[in-house]
Amino acid sequence: MHVLRWISILLRRSDTHVLLAVLGGLLAGGALAASPYQISQKNREFQPGHIAINRGEALRFINDDGDLLHHAYLTSPTFSFNSNDQKPGTSFTVVFPVAGSFTVRCGIHPKMKLTVKVN
Repeated sequence: MHVLRWISILLRRSDTHVLLAVLGGLLAGGALAASPYQISQKNREFQPGHIAINRGEALRFINDDGDLLHHAYLTSPTFSFNSNDQKPGTSFTVVFPVAGSFTVRCGIHPKMKLTVKVN
């Protein structure tokens, strides 16, 4: 509501440069919010080990280990993915399209576990 008030004030004052800057900032902020959440795979752990996101948001799995392969995967009745082998320095992005609680594992390091709560 406050944003609309500012826009109407700026329109009345004919400060088009300021209006364009404000709108550009709002659009950039929305684009930043849509960026994937970063999940590091390092020291044979997912970091963080737990995350809550909204349906339709993405996680980017990054292999931050210097010399270890990782292989993130999830298998459930409603949603599955498989990153295949990830070499050090590579990343894989996955969108979570359904709500629920999921456990992501590493096919190479069985103790690695990430809990994802999708609202």
